[in-house]
Amino acid sequence: MTQDLDDKKAHQSGAGTEKPEMNLGGGELGAEIRRVAENVERRFQTGRRVLSFAEYLDLFATDPVRYARDASRYLRDVFDHYGTTKIEHPWGKFTRYNLFDLPWEGGGPGKPLPRGALIGQEHVQEEMYRSLSNFAREGRPSRLVLLHGPNGSAKSTIVGCLMRALEHYSTLDVGALYRFNWVFPSNKTVRGSLGFGKKAESGGSSTYAHLADDEIDAKLLVEVRDHPLFLFPLEERKQLLERLFAATKEPPSDWILRGQLSHKSQQVFEALLSSYDGSYTEVLKHVQVERYFISQRYRTGAVTIGPQMSVDAGERQITADRSLAALPASLQAVTLYEAKGELIEAAGGLLEFSDLLKRPLDAFKYLQLSVETGEVALSQQNVQLNCVMMGSANELHLDAFREHPEFASFRGRLELVRTPYLRSYIQEQTIYDAHVAPQVQRHVAPHATMMAAMFAVLTRMRKPNPDRYSRTLGAALSTLTAVEKLDLYATGRIPERLDTDAQKILRANVPDVFDESDPYPIYEGRIGASPREMRVVLLDAAQSPKYKCLSPIAVLEEIENLCQRRGEFEWLQQEAIAGAYHDVRAFQEALHARLLDSWEHELYSTSGLVDDERYAELFERYIQHVSVWVKKERIRNRVTGEYEEPDEKMMREVERLLDVKGEPQEMRKQMISAIAAWAIDHPGQKIEPSIIFPHHLKRMRDGIFGERRPAVAQRARDIERLVRDEGAGLDDTRRRNTESTIDRMIARFGYCRECAADAMSVLVRRRFGDVS
Repeated sequence: MTQDLDDKKAHQSGAGTEKPEMNLGGGELGAEIRRVAENVERRFQTGRRVLSFAEYLDLFATDPVRYARDASRYLRDVFDHYGTTKIEHPWGKFTRYNLFDLPWEGGGPGKPLPRGALIGQEHVQEEMYRSLSNFAREGRPSRLVLLHGPNGSAKSTIVGCLMRALEHYSTLDVGALYRFNWVFPSNKTVRGSLGFGKKAESGGSSTYAHLADDEIDAKLLVEVRDHPLFLFPLEERKQLLERLFAATKEPPSDWILRGQLSHKSQQVFEALLSSYDGSYTEVLKHVQVERYFISQRYRTGAVTIGPQMSVDAGERQITADRSLAALPASLQAVTLYEAKGELIEAAGGLLEFSDLLKRPLDAFKYLQLSVETGEVALSQQNVQLNCVMMGSANELHLDAFREHPEFASFRGRLELVRTPYLRSYIQEQTIYDAHVAPQVQRHVAPHATMMAAMFAVLTRMRKPNPDRYSRTLGAALSTLTAVEKLDLYATGRIPERLDTDAQKILRANVPDVFDESDPYPIYEGRIGASPREMRVVLLDAAQSPKYKCLSPIAVLEEIENLCQRRGEFEWLQQEAIAGAYHDVRAFQEALHARLLDSWEHELYSTSGLVDDERYAELFERYIQHVSVWVKKERIRNRVTGEYEEPDEKMMREVERLLDVKGEPQEMRKQMISAIAAWAIDHPGQKIEPSIIFPHHLKRMRDGIFGERRPAVAQRARDIERLVRDEGAGLDDTRRRNTESTIDRMIARFGYCRECAADAMSVLVRRRFGDVS
């Protein structure tokens, strides 16, 4: 069956005849075209794009597991190929699959996210991988994976990432995919009856796979992308696979073990076998194995079906198809049918039913049987399916579908994967920074996207049910406000107002609080402002004539306008309850206050009037002295090297800044206990007082800043005057100091001169109006 590749190339080119080269011109452009042409030809040859059946068998034997994968194993291997990253959130530890960062497009840890990358939703990624792994164990995709959640919760983004990953993976050697076609040589190529009706004469070619186009009369494409191994009879194929898979951990899939040729291929095979008097070898000469690549654009192995009943487009034949007339007589008498449609185009890859439940039930009822049997019935044939099916649906349509009599029979064929809105404003802000900010075509001021992200997540918060928890935890949760819950999810920040025991138990049970509403029909993350709505808010704010940047003040103004449209959005129609849940007015007030806090802190840090690192170093030194004080030990003096008693004066000064109530000695013991508890929960990690005691650090910082408040207020006025009035009234020293502050605001926090002045103008009116 095998044949020397050099002989085949010589046969293709003709006896001693070289193909004429295209004149690509001279100069740099011509040289560049020649380099491109050489690279394309080299990739084609090294990529093993066209093979005979014998050559493919040799390739298959080198790695049978790789070349025998069905669609579910192939997609699972795509997940594995790009690797994973361990992610830790306040609500738990998760595995993130790197393919959703689109690393082949430059995304990844520490890099800008490409457009279309998925942010968050690690639990959805884990669920999808679990489903694919189960399909691989079962031998085929036996259920439709249905992503359900509110509109704009990234369902389409998830599937889009998978399709882009499939496209890239199929271009790699490890992801090579093969199908076969039938080729029929012309009379001038093969002596004697076009090669039909008797075996090829001695000295004839052992394969027609590598013939040039002008040496072929007809080529039949196998549109369902049958695996080349389907040409093996079932019993012999089973024996071959058992032998090749003997040393592997994973058995062959049902698809490769029991799959059969499509209707058209089976007819061609039987006709050729009859023409050649049962010579299997002669039949295989007509097999041309070719590599193919998954493509969304060309609907090859990655297909999306919209909710409409039909596509508003059409096709027409523009050239006569003469291939059937060129077939041998034994095949011209056979009626050949070609399958078509999305199910056929998705063979070997992924088929997405976008907004599946928006379609009438009759439009997808066939999936009940098709998912169960792995086949779809057409008028003339049953087509074996080899694709992973995924769908998306919003919760309203799924709720209605649950009430339908057919739902019970569908439920066993569905793998339901809930896809809620994000509940961390840090993740939400990343969406806006990566996918919206680059489109506003203006400088984006600090905190602009954060205001939008915080508001969106606040609208999604549900009040905890304290009755579900222990008495201590329930008491803490009963007073937890929406804003406090916002911080709890994003950073793990515990309300400072709670006592030590309540803080400790709440910190330990954040995952339970996060998952509390999972059993509820109206779960947390189902109702709220969607990223699509906030995208419009940001784009409208960027057009505000009052600001030269995308200002956080403009964002808050647009949010206020959005909240006037109560009749349009379900989340605006929720009744406000204790803790300011669903209270959009309270949300806006809280965000205004938080914005002013951030501006004030950044001004203190960049003013040069306060050593920004002083309080952090002082607090760390305080913790060291408290530690030895509790243990009744002595501490080593870094300067003299002598061991001394803990510095009581320094500790009392820090405790004054912390505004400690009650006995300082008791607080010192509690702090050391908190450090010990943190160390137990985080083995091997360096103890960072700023991480363990963020509230104490903030209180201490505020105490230090408070002593410099008048001078910092004056600096804010000077910034506004320098930018707005060209520094009128400022002497050289104040002008120089103000310029230095602006430079630090630009370098450290991403301001420009205009948005720095905008921030200081508001800060002077709202915070420093009474400071002289």
